[in-house]
Order: sequence, then C-alpha cells, then structure tokens
Amino acid sequence: QVQLVESGGGLVQTGGSLRLSCAASGRTFSSLSMAWFRQAPGIEREFVATATRFRIIHYADSVKGRFTLSRDNAKNTVYLQMNSLKPEDTAIYYCAAVDSPYSAPYYADRAYDYWGQGTQVTVSS
Repeated sequence: QVQLVESGGGLVQTGGSLRLSCAASGRTFSSLSMAWFRQAPGIEREFVATATRFRIIHYADSVKGRFTLSRDNAKNTVYLQMNSLKPEDTAIYYCAAVDSPYSAPYYADRAYDYWGQGTQVTVSS
C-alpha cells in the first residue's frame, strides 16, 4: 500500500512560481514511478509530468520548459517546480504512483494505482 500527500498549492499571479510536493509512505519510494496530473473544473484530468522508478522524466507539451519534476528518494518525496505560471494552469494538481511496470502509457491516469487528495493551484490574471 502507498499513501500520497500533496502540498504547496496556492494563489499566484501570472508569471509567478510555485513548488508542489508529494510525500509518499508505505513502501520503498525508489521502486515507484511517480506522476503529476491536473484537473480543472469541467475539464478531464490531464497528464503533467512523470518520473519513473529508473528516473526517466517526461513532460506534457503544455508545461515543457516551464515545469520541472524532481524526486528525492532519501525523503520519499517528488516535487513539481512550476515557473512562468499562466491562468490556464489553474487546476487541482494530483500526485499519482504505481509500483509495477506500466499497464498503460505513462500519460494515462489508468496507469497509476495510488492517488493523493490533490492541492489547488490558482493563477490570477
């Protein structure tokens, strides 16, 4: 079993920055592939970024060059540094994890077995 807790969301102006954190517990963190998804009201959940158990990182085209995902295995934590934020980035951001090889593409939410409760990010114009 894996428990995930997100933090770091908040209100920021266009062009500002936030850093989200996702702390994992329940098993060896280094064995997990971790990901960030987001969901805005009335919009389906979309992939943001992932870091596999082998530390391969992928980003959605919409955030590439602005967001940076990193993981600290010693702290069992994955981070999402978000720079140059836009109003379109406003959403609830969710941390996700899977402890086995992907059963679906890494950008699909069905690939992940564990989810946090989410943290709200609001970018004002």
